[in-house]
Amino acid sequence: MTLVTDVYRCTQSFPKAETNGLSAQLRRAAISVPSNIAEGQGRASTGKFKQFLGHARGSLLEVETQILIAQNLEYIKPEHGERLLQDSAEIGRILNGLMTSLPQDR
Repeated sequence: MTLVTDVYRCTQSFPKAETNGLSAQLRRAAISVPSNIAEGQGRASTGKFKQFLGHARGSLLEVETQILIAQNLEYIKPEHGERLLQDSAEIGRILNGLMTSLPQDR
């Protein structure tokens, strides 16, 4: 959820023209990561949990792509973008580890 907060803070400085564009899309994708983890945790089966973890990982990859786009457009300072990407990569490693650690549904 820290990534979501950081994304919100970072996108506050985006141009007004991006309010309903890249800024909104980046925020939605970032919010989707912890939301999918939480929803999956509430499901009755390990298989469903893994499915939602996969959705979270997909959203995380969207976040990374959108951060790179924002950097290319110079909406994000390079050091802020790199920090967001590093945090995102760490979350990706945690998600992958969690998915790997869960038993296979039978």
